[in-house]
Amino acid sequence: MNILIVGLGALGTVYATFLKKGGHQVWALTKEKYLPFFAEKKVITSGIWGEVSASLNGISSCITPCLDVDFDLIILTVKSYDTYEAICQVRPLVEERTLVLVAQNGYGNYETVSDVVGKSHTLLARIIFGARLRRMGEVEVTVMADKVRIGQPHGAVREEAIVSLAEEMDRCGIPTAYDRDVYLLLWEKIIYNCALNPLGAILACSYGELAENRETRKIMDGIIEEIFLVARTRGISLRFRDAEEYREIFYEKLLPPTAAHFPSMYYDLMAKKPLEIDSLNGAIVKLAKEAHLSVPVNETIYHLIRAKEANYRRKND
Repeated sequence: MNILIVGLGALGTVYATFLKKGGHQVWALTKEKYLPFFAEKKVITSGIWGEVSASLNGISSCITPCLDVDFDLIILTVKSYDTYEAICQVRPLVEERTLVLVAQNGYGNYETVSDVVGKSHTLLARIIFGARLRRMGEVEVTVMADKVRIGQPHGAVREEAIVSLAEEMDRCGIPTAYDRDVYLLLWEKIIYNCALNPLGAILACSYGELAENRETRKIMDGIIEEIFLVARTRGISLRFRDAEEYREIFYEKLLPPTAAHFPSMYYDLMAKKPLEIDSLNGAIVKLAKEAHLSVPVNETIYHLIRAKEANYRRKND
């Protein structure tokens, strides 16, 4: 396959490395300021899936070098606040048979991408492995709670094509499976991330430390309870009867394999980068307000993260 990776952060580097090593032709887009780090077009992934290195076909900041390539797959791995700009940038590369895989955190990315390129070109991934960027072009996979699950929430892409893609990614070394209920899985990941990521970033704690602390556990319980209220009111389907059932799975099965993991939001905060709070707790606050619901715990977390961002933006001005 001809594959384009949009964004060479931790996740994009993992996909670029394994897919290229697996025999595919792989190009990548990154921001211009990062191009000097990729002069040799080399990417390296280490960690729990082994050490793999690869040289990509091309790395650029614009699509001009890619215009003559017929892409089978475009994988979007940018931060959620860059989703619209990124999908508009690569829209000219989406041909009749091109699929775009949304491999991002949070709510709203699939909706944004499918609005631009159409549902028949858009696949959704639920990703629950953790990767840490050691330096540009070099990443470590640190933890995995489950395989990557990919699918098309509205049945707009042939199931056989998605199954084939999942099997190929799995063969290349990224544990992947097809799931027709991928949108349900994404919402479970949204709940997981809303409960853990901002608190881990603010308090500089691993997921396990958050779960072991009685006070942070109360906050996480409140976040989860409010999200279930929003989902129930907004007609968003979930696989769990209520927040209590989800919390049991969350603390006993989902969290333990990732207990030592620090959220990517923590590393972004340390690097004074913009944070993906709008697609997580911020999205919950927005959905709640539209339904005239009160979600004080999520709203407080949202404003705490915004305050952190404002502090380091002000210091940089």
